[in-house]
Amino acid sequence: MDASFRSDGCAPIAALLYDAAPLPSLKDILSEAERSATFAVSHQPSEADGWVEILRDGLTFDLHGLTGGPAQPLPQHRATVGLDPSSGAAAGVLTLAPGPHLAGAQRLLPVIRVAADLLTDLARIGPATAILWLPAKLKVRADLFEKAVRPWLQGGPFPAPAFVALHADATGGLHSEGLNFLIEQEFSLSPVSSDGVMALSRVAIRLIDWLVAHGPISSSTEAVLAGTGAVFLEVQESRRILARCK
Repeated sequence: MDASFRSDGCAPIAALLYDAAPLPSLKDILSEAERSATFAVSHQPSEADGWVEILRDGLTFDLHGLTGGPAQPLPQHRATVGLDPSSGAAAGVLTLAPGPHLAGAQRLLPVIRVAADLLTDLARIGPATAILWLPAKLKVRADLFEKAVRPWLQGGPFPAPAFVALHADATGGLHSEGLNFLIEQEFSLSPVSSDGVMALSRVAIRLIDWLVAHGPISSSTEAVLAGTGAVFLEVQESRRILARCK
């Protein structure tokens, strides 16, 4: 049975997109595992099944869509980083899902951290053109994804541009997509007349880092953000935060 899709808790969290066929094969994954020694293949069904179980730092993930097995559909995306938004569909897709033992834990930062590290290794096979973080419907050019997550993996700030999409609204503000996967809340950030889009984006990225560190909020509070000042936060219902620069 296809273990990763037995429940929502084991659904894919990311996809690797390729511009050219053929996609990586089971042999390619085995070769990279031997070469890099950063992950291991812990279970390999037949090549016709098109998937493999990968072990990284004690956690298992299932990679689907390998050459020889069933093709994976292109997941929906609504935002892109470093790529032409109007570019055509990918020639092929691999999806990465937490193993069954991680069901219910896929939102935890230590699991996401291992998944991000694994994705940067897997993206070198082929190589992949982009990494699509599914909770945010966010497609990021593969090298930019690694550039964003590498400092975090080494102890730096949370890499918001790799995991949370920002969308402009009709008022000139921004709202997040994908933050709910991390804290079960999204935010809308109201603009200040003197702020441009870039300035507001910097505030939004700092706010994502603050919220990931502090967790969901249940009452009005002030977030003091490094380099951008204070932001006042109000809770609208339970899953929406209204953010306003002070």
